[in-house]
Amino acid sequence: MTSQTTHTDPVILEMRSITKEFPGVKALSEVSLRVKAGEIHAICGENGAGKSTLMKVLSGVYPYGSYDGDIMYQNEVQQFRDIRASEAAGIVIIHQELALIPELSIMENIFLGNEPTKRGMINWAEARLRSTELLARVGLSENPDTPIKEIGVGKQQLVEIAKALNKSVKILILDEPTAALNESDSQHLLDLMLGLKGKGITSIIISHKLNEIEQIADSITIIRDGKAIETLDVKADGVDEDRIIKGMVGRALESRFPDHTPKIGAVFFEVKNWNVAHPQIQDRMVCKNSNFFVRRGEIVGFAGLMGAGRTELARSIFGRSYGHFVSGQVYVDGKEVALKSVHQAIDAGLGYVTEDRKSLGLNLLDDIKTTTVSANLEKISKRSVVDTNKEFEVAEQYRKSLRTKAPSVQEGVAKLSGGNQQKVVLAKWMFTDPELLILDEPTRGIDVGAKYEIYGIIQQLANQGKGVIVISSELPELLGLSDRIYTIFEGAITGVLDKEEASQESLMKLMTSARKAA
Repeated sequence: MTSQTTHTDPVILEMRSITKEFPGVKALSEVSLRVKAGEIHAICGENGAGKSTLMKVLSGVYPYGSYDGDIMYQNEVQQFRDIRASEAAGIVIIHQELALIPELSIMENIFLGNEPTKRGMINWAEARLRSTELLARVGLSENPDTPIKEIGVGKQQLVEIAKALNKSVKILILDEPTAALNESDSQHLLDLMLGLKGKGITSIIISHKLNEIEQIADSITIIRDGKAIETLDVKADGVDEDRIIKGMVGRALESRFPDHTPKIGAVFFEVKNWNVAHPQIQDRMVCKNSNFFVRRGEIVGFAGLMGAGRTELARSIFGRSYGHFVSGQVYVDGKEVALKSVHQAIDAGLGYVTEDRKSLGLNLLDDIKTTTVSANLEKISKRSVVDTNKEFEVAEQYRKSLRTKAPSVQEGVAKLSGGNQQKVVLAKWMFTDPELLILDEPTRGIDVGAKYEIYGIIQQLANQGKGVIVISSELPELLGLSDRIYTIFEGAITGVLDKEEASQESLMKLMTSARKAA
């Protein structure tokens, strides 16, 4: 091994000149990475920079022979043919989309494909005992027999880590581990990573949440356009968020939000006395007597803790696509409208970008052009037949205007990075020409550069006289983007603040209290 090592900071992993190509795209070009034993090493970069691809090379998802370059792990060259080979060596990857089976129990998921046996039979007693011990290590007190679908995403993330610990993990790779978590679950996970570090486990984390990276990482490698730009020692180099951003985008961002002077008009969309019951538990109300309005040219934020009812409110309004409608009225330009289906909602001028783009926002079997026009086929059809030339032209126009990184609009959406998938979902709903666009967690799992672009798109829509609703778990995002912000607590709107009077503290008070603001 040619790299310099010391007894105090031995290098456990070195990836040398890794190059990975797909048809028409060089995803990685001569990328090198050194990770010290027992450290938390962060990998940062814009969407599509090659971060996840590099980790898939390391973990055998892309097997030896499908890339150029060498992987040195514990002083030996490795040739991982599949993910089982890397796991056997102690390298375990937890993907952004969790690999858990919802119908199976926590215990069954932890030992899936790796069950303890006795005389050729699964030893469930040992599995239950070991899973209880593993859950305790990650701070979970759940019954091992609890089905995965009955626990939240934060706890599912911890089950994935328990699963990794069962495989005697030496290097734990986490791809966007806190993207779908609320603040408290995120902090618990970060604390757990620090605890694992204390026990000698090395972690590699991919994340767009730069404040979290700054909090826990020892080293940061920045990848841009498939190339390793630099590796920073967080403490020695005095690294802060601005320094990371400069490396990621190649320049300093003067502001996280584009300059915007709103041109707010009259109220055109209004919801009154909106009440919706839970889809399975009909005596539990998820929306309680909600009232709000949106003006033309206005960006309206909705703040609330996880489970407060923000998404439930949005989906129930958008064609009653969530829960059991109980009562309430919707007015567009002062006229009451019936939005009993998604089709009626679209016809009334509403668009909805879901928080779960992979399950609800996209068909991962489709390509970009098919997805872009899918919510408004009538616009490019003649006598119920889709005009394929128009389909291509429309998709290409949005690909260019939104700067979606893809070789062509015939590229499958499943192959795109998270940020570029989000741009395709945005294009789909912009093509319906909505008067009100509802955006639910529009920048989740997206890098700071792509966020800036999406903020600009939102502001452009507002400048055209559209109304925009933004639901976000990131209070700085709401404060930087919104003209007014509503707060929700336990299904009820508890207050509304203008941009000038809103702060993280004032919003948090209203987000955690049933007392309505004056």
